[in-house]
Amino acid sequence: MRLTCTVVLALLLTAAARLSAQRQRLSMDPGWRFTLGDPQGAEAPRFDDRQWRKVDLPHDWSIEGTPDQSAPAGGRGGYFPTGIGWYRKAFRMPAGSGGKEVWLEFDGVYQNSDVWINGFHVGTRPYGYSSFSYDLTAHLVSGVNVVAVRVDNSHQPNSRWYSGSGIYRHTWLSIVAPVHVAHWGVYLTTPVVSAAHAAVTVLTQVENSTTAQHQETLRSTVLTGAGVEVAHAETSFAVAGGGNQRVGQVIDVPKPALWSVESPTLYSLRSEVLQDGKPIDVTTTSFGIRSIAYSADSGFLLNGKPVKMRGVNLHEDGGAVGMAVPERIWEYRLGLLKAMGVNAIRTSHNPPAPEFLDLCDRLGFLVMAEAFDEWTFGKVSEGYHKYFADWSARDLDDFIDRDRNHPSIVLWSAGNEIGEQSVPEGVQVLRTLVDIFHREDPTRPVTTGNDQIVADGHPALVPFLEAEDVVGYNYVDRWHERRELFAEGDRHDHPDWKMVGTESGTIFESFDDRPSLGPDSTAVHATYTSGMIQAERLWKWVTLHDYFAGNFMWTGVDYLGEAVWPFKGFPSGTLDITNHPKDSYYLYQSLWTAPPMLHLFPHWTWPGREGQIIPVLVYTNCNAVELFLNGKSLGEKRKEFPAQGTSGGWNSYALPVVAATTSDLHFEWDVAYQPGVLKAVGKDRSGKVQCHDEVRTASAGTAIRLTADRDTVTNGSGDVALIRYEIIDSAGVVVPSADNVVHITVTGGTLLAMDNADMRYHGRYQVDSLPAVNGRGLAIIRPAGPVLTVTAAAGTLTAGQLSIPVRVVTPPTAIPSAR
Repeated sequence: MRLTCTVVLALLLTAAARLSAQRQRLSMDPGWRFTLGDPQGAEAPRFDDRQWRKVDLPHDWSIEGTPDQSAPAGGRGGYFPTGIGWYRKAFRMPAGSGGKEVWLEFDGVYQNSDVWINGFHVGTRPYGYSSFSYDLTAHLVSGVNVVAVRVDNSHQPNSRWYSGSGIYRHTWLSIVAPVHVAHWGVYLTTPVVSAAHAAVTVLTQVENSTTAQHQETLRSTVLTGAGVEVAHAETSFAVAGGGNQRVGQVIDVPKPALWSVESPTLYSLRSEVLQDGKPIDVTTTSFGIRSIAYSADSGFLLNGKPVKMRGVNLHEDGGAVGMAVPERIWEYRLGLLKAMGVNAIRTSHNPPAPEFLDLCDRLGFLVMAEAFDEWTFGKVSEGYHKYFADWSARDLDDFIDRDRNHPSIVLWSAGNEIGEQSVPEGVQVLRTLVDIFHREDPTRPVTTGNDQIVADGHPALVPFLEAEDVVGYNYVDRWHERRELFAEGDRHDHPDWKMVGTESGTIFESFDDRPSLGPDSTAVHATYTSGMIQAERLWKWVTLHDYFAGNFMWTGVDYLGEAVWPFKGFPSGTLDITNHPKDSYYLYQSLWTAPPMLHLFPHWTWPGREGQIIPVLVYTNCNAVELFLNGKSLGEKRKEFPAQGTSGGWNSYALPVVAATTSDLHFEWDVAYQPGVLKAVGKDRSGKVQCHDEVRTASAGTAIRLTADRDTVTNGSGDVALIRYEIIDSAGVVVPSADNVVHITVTGGTLLAMDNADMRYHGRYQVDSLPAVNGRGLAIIRPAGPVLTVTAAAGTLTAGQLSIPVRVVTPPTAIPSAR
């Protein structure tokens, strides 16, 4: 079709009008001044902050410190320093912002923040995980404006895990027309979903900051990920001066691509407020088209099909970067967890950063989004229970309104291991919170992570659980007869309950709790073996009982805090804190994935242990494994299955409901140690080789090997290069006992931090030299370009070097510092 000049001009003018009407959402991250302490008068615009340190946000000042056993936060905070800090930024408003409304948005400040603009106090927020905004319009000036933020994290302990301190998430300045879509003002649901069509229901809150009534039109357009329009609706509405109006629309989308774990297709909704046919405010919301349901008999259903939640719990710190986590770190971690077979995440025990949920949407994870770790009963002396009465309703409202458009979120959690579970008045607290969830988002059910289900027969317990939409079980296998029966007693007594495992036991793998087999994180130990068997038994039970929606194990990644000196963190993850998979990673991969896989451990470097028995384990989803030592077969072991089924491990078979045996979930040999090559070969039922793994005896270290998380990086603000260094011998085998101090040099980028996964390391992370542990370590680098070059040196070892191209990306438009 040929377009006339008039049509082309009209299209260009329409596009230009939309562009000029687009609300501006500008990054406020760069160009702040920061100081520790509590200087008087720092909120005043003319306060002299020239001696303060220059920082860009996000920023966590706690992670910059050194763990100290006397730190007020104690082991709960990883023994890191806390205190009080101030941030200030001077800025000028961009051209064209006159006559518009201006919001300052904080994705998260930990904690007890107070904010001033030009000396005027605009608000306070105690909860460190809430996102919030302030209207600055009435207090801005035509010249230089100064925003000041006081952060008080001095009252300790206030968390049961590492929280960080400071403005640790992104900040934004939004500039909108006087008549505009409200902050978090778009709410989308998909009540009708089929292959033929979907009904997208849109509720849009429009605000009018003028004194006069406005008669406008709301145009809502559904776009594919490629920006192609698939459907739209237009609705006229009136909004009173100084008032707001909720506009409801239903948009029919033909032949929708449904969001799922396997295919997480995303759409966007463009919301335009039209005045005389021209847009005066435009905003875009990402969403997915999918249906969810929970059944007392079938568990969780996504798009009408049962899906078992293979879940992990995750805390929010990023290891050596603390709570100021670049998006790339979570993208990398989530990719590893996806490869492990994870399809679900519980955000323990607080609202996460917005970009974390964006990643879950994009990568296809089911999310249990959790609000609180405390209600009115305290767990730590300075915890959220001090603010619950005054702030919980507002914090919960904001949590739901911010996140309810994420298709990844399929379940809300009002709290974790709440003390109110076992007191008569506790159910009323729960009902109040559940009512807020149902009011703000009636499409998703509500649960809590309950650890007091042990109190069978307690008069307060059953009413509390019955007030939940889905009953959540923390450590269903921990208590009394539940150790064997799990939730089967409750299934019998309460057949209408919908059930999910919100938290379950871990397999501890810490290199320092295995003195009998040496300092290595892959050594086999009695505690580890019992944890492994417990995990296998639980997952086998979850798989064989359709009514149980799934389970979330503790945890996907090691985390800081919740520690006892000399540790600074908790080694419960399937990934260590440097993102390196532990042996337990492969246990879950063998249970949760179908492509043939096999993992053999421990390592095979045990000098002085010749002739001694070493327990050797294999995790695999193959049907049989044959083990070889230096080419000699040590025998084949097979899984015993019913006759049906052909491949894919025990998960593919209709196993009888038995039992507690897990011998069909891993293989084990006792092997007399001799140096050389230990090799395991995985086979299918017919004996055909499917996969293999081997471990080799390492000799003395000769060199450093560097590997990057990917071949190309960017200079984007959320990107980092994750460079792993390994001490290797002449054959390229990692030396598991190597502890050489490795020095990192960087050109074309900035070294942010180093880590070696040693939870007993008490030095700072912001260093350029660090000992290897188990022969390994990690450098986190922010690329600048055009080429990132990393060199690693350690004494007489051959240095390692790696060069990576840096792709230049357009950064988000930012408000620079005016000083």
